[in-house]
Amino acid sequence: MGLKTPTGLAIALLAAAVACGGASRGSGPSPKCRYLPGDAQWPSPSTWNQLNTTVGGRLIAGRPLARSCYNPGVNPAQCAAIKAEWTELDPFLEDPVNVVAPYWQNNTCSPFLGPNGPCALGNLASYAIRVSTPQDAIAGVNFANANNIRLTIKNTGHDFLGRSAGAGSLVLWTHNLKEITFLKSFKTLGYTGPAVRLGAGVQGSDVLPAAKAAGYRVVSGSCPTVGPTGGFTQGGGHSPLSAKYGLAADQVLEFEVVTAAGQHTTASPTKNIDLFWALRGGGGGNYAVVLSMTVKAHKDGPVAGAGFVLLNDGDSDKYWAAITAWLKHLLVLDKIDGYLTGWTITAQAFFLAFAALPDATSVNDITGPLAPFFAELNRLNVTLAQNGAALSSNYADWFATWAGTVEYTTNNALGGRLIPRTVVQRDLTSLVNVFRDIVEISSPEVGGSALNGISLNVSTSRIGLAGIPGANAVLPAWRDALFTLNFGIPFAPDAAWPALKFGQAWINDKQTKLRNVTPGGGTYMNEATFDNPNWKQDYFGANYIPLLAIKAKYDPNGLFWAHAAVGSDLHWRAQADGRLCRPSGFSRN
Repeated sequence: MGLKTPTGLAIALLAAAVACGGASRGSGPSPKCRYLPGDAQWPSPSTWNQLNTTVGGRLIAGRPLARSCYNPGVNPAQCAAIKAEWTELDPFLEDPVNVVAPYWQNNTCSPFLGPNGPCALGNLASYAIRVSTPQDAIAGVNFANANNIRLTIKNTGHDFLGRSAGAGSLVLWTHNLKEITFLKSFKTLGYTGPAVRLGAGVQGSDVLPAAKAAGYRVVSGSCPTVGPTGGFTQGGGHSPLSAKYGLAADQVLEFEVVTAAGQHTTASPTKNIDLFWALRGGGGGNYAVVLSMTVKAHKDGPVAGAGFVLLNDGDSDKYWAAITAWLKHLLVLDKIDGYLTGWTITAQAFFLAFAALPDATSVNDITGPLAPFFAELNRLNVTLAQNGAALSSNYADWFATWAGTVEYTTNNALGGRLIPRTVVQRDLTSLVNVFRDIVEISSPEVGGSALNGISLNVSTSRIGLAGIPGANAVLPAWRDALFTLNFGIPFAPDAAWPALKFGQAWINDKQTKLRNVTPGGGTYMNEATFDNPNWKQDYFGANYIPLLAIKAKYDPNGLFWAHAAVGSDLHWRAQADGRLCRPSGFSRN
């Protein structure tokens, strides 16, 4: 059975800059800025009603989750319930505008700060369209274009960079696009075989049982509530199956999209080829609205799993020697086709939450490669607190036993780094010193920290892309990475804004230290910070310039905008009130 692991780390953020003047009704902002509620140019109630009619009554006014905790209309029972659930994912996942991110929620309507005072949407969308058809998305795109308002896209709101939030925005809420259709044979340029079409609202927890019933495995995230079709795949997307099949972006055969011009079309190896390239790893919510995607489906079969727990018994030097031995051993596991590990390091313990080996024939296939590491632990006089392994008959059962035991909450800040193989081979001491600096926290403002690693081999030779580097827009550093690392700190449910800001600054500081010891590395953009000054190189690398040309072709006026996204600094700048304004010198020509 699965081993107990520490609470998963997940999310959050906000952008600030110089205010754009003239926000009050009557004076209005410069046309160079997107309009916000209160501006004279903000759409009138009748204009919104007309949009509601166009989308068949599926327009929803944004409402903070904690509204019942504030006057007027305090509801003590509802308020108590939302307080109890404030760090749980489900209330945010099922809401059209609220997001899984305390930094982006921004204390504008915290359930712990009422009942008096303001309860505002803050960074959250003013309205949402419950997208049920392509025509709904087209209507939203056309409305945002015609009325000069910000447009955002949300499925679940899992988002470290605040891309699903946006002050005064109209959000296209794709969460109810739940199509899962398996195709025994899908043919496109370079591929003929089984596939599955996934609607933009499908989550990993939807895919797992459906794939099992159809006899397939599908690459989706380690967190079952993440939606594969959105920013997960569009940003790259790692999975417990990635060491066998590659990243999520490597699986895509076709996208169904609505463009910034309001055109419903497809992007594939034969149509809108450049857009297809960009959507596979070039960043979510920035090139088009993705309504569905078709991806490879892989024949199911047995999957072996393993895990263990190693405690720090108070001898920190011995503890970190054991972790150093683990990092060295990853170079051995890296050579085994399909062998992937997910692990966590804290100051108190090291957890191998799961190891996965698809198509294993016995438990020995996954435990045998660990034997040399266990021998090294014996030499160091380190004893495991827990140790287990099992062979599951299919991937969904493996996931329920191992990855499904990891817990996720909303109250975290997160950063990350891809760690090249060469760093572990040549400068492991420097890397471990930064690891210790991150988890051995002495600051009173931070309650604790954890490093979460996924070691996987997604090199072009491993996953069938040898000879065609740049086959998609995935950050090239992924192909040279021994593992991807994220790290974060938890917040108290009632954390105030100064604590959230401190956490963001702390994450960026540690992220910089990791960057300094990992030359040639990068960062998985879905587990990163919005205000990393090196975001273009770290998140996109050599792909940035060609992606910028594709952005200019399909979205020349920047209808789609996201923090640390390709072209974001050219089209708009986020102001202190969340308003988007054109940078000085901006020209559409």
